[in-house]
Amino acid sequence: MTHNQVVSSIKDTDLVEKRRNQMIQGAITLFKEKGFHRTTTREIAKESGFSIGTLYEYIRTKEDVLFLVCDAIYEQVGARLEAAIDWQNPSVATLEKVVASYFHLMDDMQEEVLIMYQEVKSLKKETKAYVMQKERDMVAMLQKVIVTCLPEPIAERDAALIANNIFVQGQMWGFRRWMLQKQFTLKTYIDRQIHFLLESLPIDTAADEKLN
Repeated sequence: MTHNQVVSSIKDTDLVEKRRNQMIQGAITLFKEKGFHRTTTREIAKESGFSIGTLYEYIRTKEDVLFLVCDAIYEQVGARLEAAIDWQNPSVATLEKVVASYFHLMDDMQEEVLIMYQEVKSLKKETKAYVMQKERDMVAMLQKVIVTCLPEPIAERDAALIANNIFVQGQMWGFRRWMLQKQFTLKTYIDRQIHFLLESLPIDTAADEKLN
């Protein structure tokens, strides 16, 4: 299943995108308040600003809405990472830019990410597998940035682990906000995480000091 395979009886793709974005925002509000299982499709329609009949022109089931929420998150993450990567001029500074951009996005999408991880278990096996693959794709993109931007070679396994660390650290800003956001500003959090990241990488010390 992909975003475009969620069945709609409406052929106007721009309208479908507009209505589904409304559904996503409405569903996020309700899932945050009530959870996926206690939220009805009628409530999602009302929160989104249209009738239940209109809702079913764009989706088939409530699970479709949850899938669209998950898919939208990963589409935005992928787009944000791609926009921050300068493949023609890879450098440690580029890596820092990508990590900072990802952390900022995780700050912007705290509610969406929390809901996704709380409710992804409600997806059917095949749709859950699609969502998990999207996450692997995002981590793989971070891994590629690490390998490409470092001046010295790094073992594939190490790059994979570091990429996973970055991915989770971004999400942690939302998951543990009850503690972290009382102790750090977003800027301080990003600065410290990048500092620790650079310390763990095979970068020449003099070059590292020059960068910072």
